[in-house]
Amino acid sequence: MAEQDVAPYAVRTGQARGRLYEEAESPARSPWQRDRDRILHSAGFRTLQYKTQVFINHEGDFFRTRLTHSLEVAQIARSVARQLRLNEDLTEALALAHDLGHTPFGHAGEDALKLAMQDWGGFDHNTQSIRLVTLLEGRYNAFDGLNLTWETLEGLAKHNGPVTDPSPYLRDYDSRHHLALHSYASAEAQLAALADDIAYHGHDLDDGLRAGLLQLDDLEGLPVVGAALAAARAGATAANRSTDRYDRDRRVRHETVRRIIDALASDLTARTRANLAALDPRSADDIRNAPFPVVAYGPEMTEANAAIRAFLYERMYRHWKVNRMTRKAREATMRIFTVLTEEPRLLPDGWRVKAESADDAGMRRVVADYIAGMTDRFAIDEHRRLTELTVLG
Repeated sequence: MAEQDVAPYAVRTGQARGRLYEEAESPARSPWQRDRDRILHSAGFRTLQYKTQVFINHEGDFFRTRLTHSLEVAQIARSVARQLRLNEDLTEALALAHDLGHTPFGHAGEDALKLAMQDWGGFDHNTQSIRLVTLLEGRYNAFDGLNLTWETLEGLAKHNGPVTDPSPYLRDYDSRHHLALHSYASAEAQLAALADDIAYHGHDLDDGLRAGLLQLDDLEGLPVVGAALAAARAGATAANRSTDRYDRDRRVRHETVRRIIDALASDLTARTRANLAALDPRSADDIRNAPFPVVAYGPEMTEANAAIRAFLYERMYRHWKVNRMTRKAREATMRIFTVLTEEPRLLPDGWRVKAESADDAGMRRVVADYIAGMTDRFAIDEHRRLTELTVLG
């Protein structure tokens, strides 16, 4: 969408607040197209292909990873952004970057690092995303990180709402590059956050069914999901009613997920349009300074969304098979952290130099950064290298 076609409340090039380190802007790309490209080419983005969404990488090639999840979020977010006349490039950049700070093994790895770092500045994947794009990516001669625009960094910091208790790193970065943490983020960032919900509701149900943790009949009583399943079954073609039950169920599963995503995205678009009409914002700052998040579901869909989330937690994320792998992943992550903080000289050279030149808190942060950047399979191999005598270091 061309700049002249976006709404007054969208983030626009003429209102851009620049980058921490001044650079000449590209004549061929908008600032947010450039941000998107830097994110896509980053090491952190590439590692998402082998980071857990729900199922650890070696459990199957067809389950979602953090990379495929991020691509699905970006597709949903950009489609809705077009309907709402928002800045599609900024929306896409935020959707692609939102999970850069995730650890290996999903929330199991994050829980382990959160516990390990609780007395040393803490750990959370949102702050780690900011650390990655402002510090840890070492690609450019002139600066650390990716030197993304203020608008992209603001969205990463505040996509879940105003930040009232920033982490130490975010507080320090904000002192150098003020991100207005007290206010809401742009509509583009709010949209990226809810597109995340839509994507994982759809694909986690899909993966749970594919893995056999859920059955189609289990979904019948769920709001939105049950209606989508009924419509998918009713619309089955004659070919889909063949004796091949696997093929029939596979098609119904895909149809159901497609309808769930459409229902959530359609409600989000309609409610947000109503909110915009009531607020009548004239600039992106009017969105930021609104007394409520402008991008939202309607009340009924908000309740349905909560019910879907509760169902997934009860029936899938806490399934005994998932719990077993989660426990092993959490213990492996903690073991790696313990070994490396007890003996930082075991770190690879680049990381070792940083750890040995830091104080105790800084050394632990280096180890946490090192672990957070691992893929599932690298973490599994590193655990073996550090703990099993039969594996070469």
